[in-house]
Formats: sequence, C-alpha cells, structure tokens
Amino acid sequence: MTRQPEQILENKLVTQLVALGYKKVEIANEFDLLSNLKRQLEIHNKVELSEQDFKQILNYINKGNIFERAKILRDRVPYVNDKGESKTIELINQVRWCQNEFQVTQQVSIDGKYKNRYDVTILINGLPLIQIELKRRGLELKEAFNQINRYERHSFGEGAGLFQFIQIFVISNGVNTKYYANSPIKARSFKQTFYWTDNKNKLITQLADFSAIFLEPCHISKMVCKYVVLNESGSYLMVLRPYQFYAVEAIIERVKNTTENGYVWHTTGSGKTLTSFKTSQILTQMPQVHKVVFVVDRKDLDYQTTKEFNSFSKGSIDGTNDTKTLVNQLSGDAKLIVTTIQKLNTAVTKANHIKKLEQLQDKRIVFIFDECHRSQFGRTHESIKGFFQNSQMFGFTGTPIFEKNAGSNEYGKRTTKMLFGKDLHKYVITDAIRDENVLKFSVEYISTFRKKDNIQDIEVEAIDEKEVMEAPQRLNNIADYVITNHNRKTHSREFTAIFCVSNVETLINYYQIFQNKKNAGEHNLKIATIFSYQANEDDKEAMGVTWEDDEFLIAAEPKADYSSIKQQHTRESLDSFISDYNKMFSTNFSTKDSQSFYNYYNDIAKRVKHKQVDILLVVNMFLTGFDSKTLNTIYVDKNLQYHGLIQAYSRTNRILNELKSQGNIVVFRNLKNATDEAITLFSNIEAKDEIIMEPYEDYVKRMNDAFITLLQITPTVNSVNNLKDEDEELAFAKAFRELMRIKNILITFTQFTFDDLSIDEQTFEDYKSKYLDLYDKVRSHDAKEKVSILQDIDFELELIHRDEINVTYILKLLAKLKDATPEEKEKQEKAIFDLIAGETQLRSKRELIEKFINQHLPTIEESDDIPDEFANFISVEKLNAIKELSENEGLNPEKLEKVIGDYLFTEKMPLRDDVIEIMNERPSLKDRKTKSERVTEKILNFVETFINGISRP
Repeated sequence: MTRQPEQILENKLVTQLVALGYKKVEIANEFDLLSNLKRQLEIHNKVELSEQDFKQILNYINKGNIFERAKILRDRVPYVNDKGESKTIELINQVRWCQNEFQVTQQVSIDGKYKNRYDVTILINGLPLIQIELKRRGLELKEAFNQINRYERHSFGEGAGLFQFIQIFVISNGVNTKYYANSPIKARSFKQTFYWTDNKNKLITQLADFSAIFLEPCHISKMVCKYVVLNESGSYLMVLRPYQFYAVEAIIERVKNTTENGYVWHTTGSGKTLTSFKTSQILTQMPQVHKVVFVVDRKDLDYQTTKEFNSFSKGSIDGTNDTKTLVNQLSGDAKLIVTTIQKLNTAVTKANHIKKLEQLQDKRIVFIFDECHRSQFGRTHESIKGFFQNSQMFGFTGTPIFEKNAGSNEYGKRTTKMLFGKDLHKYVITDAIRDENVLKFSVEYISTFRKKDNIQDIEVEAIDEKEVMEAPQRLNNIADYVITNHNRKTHSREFTAIFCVSNVETLINYYQIFQNKKNAGEHNLKIATIFSYQANEDDKEAMGVTWEDDEFLIAAEPKADYSSIKQQHTRESLDSFISDYNKMFSTNFSTKDSQSFYNYYNDIAKRVKHKQVDILLVVNMFLTGFDSKTLNTIYVDKNLQYHGLIQAYSRTNRILNELKSQGNIVVFRNLKNATDEAITLFSNIEAKDEIIMEPYEDYVKRMNDAFITLLQITPTVNSVNNLKDEDEELAFAKAFRELMRIKNILITFTQFTFDDLSIDEQTFEDYKSKYLDLYDKVRSHDAKEKVSILQDIDFELELIHRDEINVTYILKLLAKLKDATPEEKEKQEKAIFDLIAGETQLRSKRELIEKFINQHLPTIEESDDIPDEFANFISVEKLNAIKELSENEGLNPEKLEKVIGDYLFTEKMPLRDDVIEIMNERPSLKDRKTKSERVTEKILNFVETFINGISRP
C-alpha cells in the first residue's frame, strides 16, 4: 500500500500509546470530556468533588486566551467546598512530572462554527494538553499545520474551551513528524515546527519512532512542565528544540553530579538565548546552587539579554547598571544575575568590592558565559576563576576557538576546550540548515578589479593593498553596484542589509559617496552608520569597549593600520552622520557622552529590525551578537577569517518566512579561500554544499523542470479554468507554488533574466493570476458549510508581494493611459487590468480601480489631475462603504470609525467585545461569536481595500 489512510495511521498510533502506558478512554464530545476531567482531577488530587465544586473549578479555568490558560495550568485552582472550606487542586504536577494521569482518546467531536473531529488527543489529568493531527502518506505536513489553525478558528474555543489548554501540537504523515508549541494563530509559523532528534542530532521522523521517545508519558510530561516557556512579552508559548533540550539536560546533569566545567557549541542563530535562559532558570531551582550569573561581553548585550530573559519570565532578573549594582546583587538575595564581563572583572579585582564579596568565595556559583569565543581568553578568566573558588563555568558559543583559529596572549594559545573542558553538546551549522533552523548562504563574489588589455592576469592577493582597495573609483563602483542591486537582494526592501568595511576611514568615504549620490537623486536608500572613534577602532566592539586580548582578533580579522586617522576628525564625521540620522528619524542623538552614544546604538538596532534602515554601514559593530530576522544581506568589503567570517555571514540567515529563502553574502574581496577554510573548521569541507546555495545554473534547471511539471497539469493558462475538481486544483496550486519558490531564489542573482528560462515573464504572470483566482475562491469557500480540501494548503502569498507595484504605480500608468493614442488605449488598459489581477495587494482594490477608469477617467481633462481626482474618489467610496457596512450589519457609524482607527493605530485585531459594542442591537449569546467574526472580517476587508496601499504619489 503506497498511500496509508489516516484512519489506519491513527489506530496504530493509539495502540502504540496504550502500550507506552496511556489508558485509552472513549470521549465523543464535550460532555464526555468534562465528565472525564472531573474524574481525573479527583484521582490526581485524591479528593471527591461535588458538582458544585467542579462547577467552581470549571468557571475558574474557563477564562482567558491560550497564554493565560497556560499560566492557569501551572497554578493551583481555588474553590470552596460544600462545608465552606477554602481548598485548592493541582492541574498538573510540575515537580514530579511522571506522577500525573495519562490518557489517550481519538475523534473527539466539538461543535463550533463548524463541527470538527480531532484525530488523537493526549490528556494529562483529564485536560487535553497534546493534540496530534495526522495526514496520509504523501501529503504535506503543512496541511496538518493549517488544519490545526482552522480548528483553532472554528472550534477550539467552544464550550468550556478546554482545547485551549493544549501545550504542544504534533503533526505527522507517518513518514515525517514534527512538533510545536500552541500559541495564538498570529504567533504561529510553520517555520517554528521542529523534528525531534537523538542526542547526536540524528532526525527521528517516523511516527512510530517519534512516539516511542517523544510521546512516552514521562517525557512528554517533562516537556510540558519544564521545557515549554511562557514568553511574557509576546504572550505566546515556546517549546525547546531537541538540541536545546539536550544541552540543558547535559549542564543540569553536570552540576548535579560533578564540579567540572563544560561548553555548548550551538551554531549562531540556533536560539542560544532561550537555551541559556532555561538552563539558568532550572539551575536557580536546585538547592545546591547558590547563584547563577549569566555573563555577556558587551553593555548592549547586557541590556538585550536582560530584556529577553525577562520576556521569558517577567521580573526574573534586574539589569546591572554598574559594578556597584552587580556587587549588591551578588551579595544579596538575587538568584539569577545578568552582567558584563567587564563589571564582573572590576568586582573581583577592586579592593572596595572584594571585601563585600568575600563571603561568596566558597559558595557554589554557576557562571554561564554567552559567546565564550569572544570574552574568555585572557586575564579576566583567571581573575574570576581565582576569586570564586567553588564555582562552575559553562560557555555557549556558535564558533569555538580551536588550535587553528586561536590567537596568542600572555597565557599562550587558549582554546575553548582548554578553558571550559568538555564539549557537552554540539549542534553545528550543517545540523541547523538540515533542520531548517537557519538558512543557507548565497555567496556572490564581485570582482572590483579590471586589468588593462596589455597586462597579464595577476592574483588579487598581490594587489590587495590599501591604496588599491580604497581607491575612490573602486569605492564609487561598489556603491553603484549596491544601489543597482539592493532591491533585488532584499526583495524590494522587504529585508535590510549590513555593509561591513575594513576601517573607519573607508567607512567615512563610503558614507559620503552614498550621501552624495542620494543628494544627486541616484537612490533613496536610508543609510545609517555607527562606529567607535577611539584610535584602534578596528579592535573594538560596541561602546568602544577595549578587547582584552588584541591578538585574539587577528585570527578572525587581520588588523588594520589606523595611524593616518585623526581621532577628532572621525568623531566630527560621526556626529555629522548622526545629525543626518536625526533629521531622517526626528531623533536627537550625539557623541556628547557614552549614554547618548549607547542610546544611538540601541535605536539603530531597533530600526534595522523594523526595516526603517535599509543599509547599516559598520566596521565591527553588529557583526556579532546582533539578531534580526528581517536582515537578509551583508555586503563585505573587509578581510574576514574563521569565526569572524562565520559570525558576520550569520547575521543574514535567521529564519523568517517563505520569502526569505537564503542569507545573501555579497563579497567585494577575495574571500573564497577564507570562506572555504571557515566552513571546513566549523563543519567540514564536504558539507560546503549544505551551507552554500547552488549555482545560478542549477536553479535555472530546477525552474525549467518545475515549468514542465506545471504544463503536464495545465498545458495552457486557460486550461486552469477547466480543472475538473479540487484534487486537480490542488495539484495546480502546488505546482505553481513550487515555480514561485524557485523564482524567489533566482531573482536574487544579479545575472537573473527570464531569457534563461523556458517560461517567459508574461506567461508566468498569467499563471499567477489564475493561482490568485484559486486563492480567492478558497477564501470565499469559508462561508460554505462544506470544508474545502484546498483550505489547508499554504498559498505562500508572500512570494508574490512586490512593493513597487502599488496604487501610486497604477496612478502613473493611468496618467499614461489618459495621454495615450486611441489605438494604444485598449492595449494599455488591458495591461493595467492584468497587473491588478496579478498583485495580491491590488486585487482587493480591483473593483475600485476599474470603476475609476470606467466612470471617472474619461471626464478628467489633465493627466496631472489624476492623483487628486483618485483621492477624492476614494474618499467618497470610503464613506459609502462605511455607510453600507453600517446599514447591512446594524452598526453605529461613528463607533465603527473609531474601531477602525484603533485597529490602524495599534495593529491589533479588534476584540470581540469592542465589535459587539458598535452594534445597534446586541446579538443573542448564541449568535454573538458568529456575528462578531463576520463584522471583524468585513472591517479587515474595508481596511485592506480603502486604506492599505492607498498613498499619494
């Protein structure tokens, strides 16, 4: 049997779970679910609950969203028994997680907007905490993921809302199995679904193998109790990935049973902060540990880590503003402290602090060093180790120091192993790419030299000197390349970029070149920069903090000569550049003091993450420790090696969405050998193909093969209209989606042209319009009672989005249409309608634009008046739409406009109560959910049609 039906898969899974120790229970509906919950709570708490007791408990737990219920799950629930006594019960035993009641059921049916049946549900103490959705072999896991999202919208919240207590979802088609944390739909992403592995990172994908390990009662209960993290700042749940789980367990085991140190090698971008937080949190709960100190090597990381730790657990730590604060925390009651290595070094070497800390010298203090490749290779390490004589030290690094990339200092060559001992867990970049936890790199080497006709070939290394590399013409040519190709690399600025250069002097020259070209109207890129202005800027990190061991950096990056740079001049330049930044963003930063400079640093970091800065020019800053999912490109005009190279490249490869298919590395130096050496050191040379994207020609071939597959399903564009049923429509959607995915990669190559492909651009656009027609059909299908099989396919519309095609662009085309000759008008009008049909952000405005063309455009005399006339037209249509929506749904127009305004300001979905409040008549309890959802959908459609993308040229 090549296609295993879901029912067989489901039955086999239930049989396996029973063999693992679960009790099978028959639960058909919510009535059964509630009856079973009462019995299981009684068994778990060893009490008898009256109907009144249980009603109180149910009322207490039936409130709030997924995140709030996750907190309720972890608290004791109060009630007053029939004797008037105040009592509490436990929903789950978090300390002894094996001592809970484990059950499994299947095909629970819940009536909501539609009636849904859930495949396999694991109950712990009667609460549905793990939900498993299965698809037959051959179907995408993403379909199971989308199906769960549909259940969330339609029925999980119905009745007592017990299914909103789910902590972990499991999705499988038998061959592939993944898990992920439950969270509000807006916080879910298929990119955040994970495979389980063994301790050596070997994937465990088969459902039976996965279930035997991951769904074993003690293990799944441990995952819920210890390794689901409640993110306070985002109000969503996170669950540790397997390598994070194994690393935490290894450190806990080492602290519990030994006094030895160790380090964790987890590649850059793999979620080290969450791992270290969970490690720290568990260690603080161990009686033998006096304190846990998490050590970073820069002030900005001190702030960033404190903020992230507190987002995982509100108020878990206070920041250490200065050394005095740190000393007070060390000698006080604080169990978890985040500080910088500089403050820690001062605390243990200055006499006025030592006296206060003497009582801690023999205490069991665990130090966790963040990015220990940067901070732990000199005098400070010896000072800390010498002072805290009963301490244990653990390091986290994405790029360890080995013999080959180790620098020398007064202690000789120091490797990570020498300082921290055993490697406790390893998860290298090849593991992360395979698991789709980080992206591959697309490395493009751009030649910046052109020999004269009468000169023989010369090696780049032979002319890689300051006067050549910093020649004005070379810098100008590189700036032109960046300006020409930046939109291509960043998908029309859906992403941002860093441009790293060799020294401050070159950075100043680049910045001035970009600004001059901007003033000349050659580009409108938002360029920002930051650098420290001390003499040895190339050997500094953020805030001008001096590296303890200058030689250490040489292995990562050859040292530059700064003797020709005048300190005052560079500071004046920086203040001038900050002044440009202040004008651009209405801010008020300067270099007048360290705090203002630090605030400037943080503001830049925030604006890069929010895509407000297009290109950030740097020397060293932001090349390590800076995480931004919205950054996808780094331009490199700087010599890098080993860990410095991998760290810099890794700024680009954080997972975000389907549009971000790789990290783009654009190199203007001869770093081919250095890149190969770095990959060899931190994985192996055989793994190069797993880390670096394939050549352009390979993707051209893939695109042509995908087009052949599409033609086999739909030989012509019009044949899409003749697809017989949803199975054929599904096949077409998947085939065209694959075409889009490959094109999404192809267009980032500078040599890309449709001339290299079997499909021409117009044909691609025509098929795309049909694809979007199918998507519109699926969306409208939601109003029908029958569930469409197409609802669970991800159309990946982000692959279609293009910022340059918007209403402003259409208005320019309308101006051309107005001035066109009669014979050209029909052709141009068709082109405009085709363009609207092929752009997701314009389709909602199709009727508006068509109405404007047909009814208003002929009456406009001058094409220059079109933007104003269109704005007036939109204003009238908007008022009419508000009036129509108000009349059709019985809404108060003024209150409706306020709800729309609040939504635009906060970007948060209107609450159900707010929507009900604008209704002239409150709906019955039975109809409240349905009507509020319908009105909310219409409000969102109104915003999409009349507000999003409507801007004046």
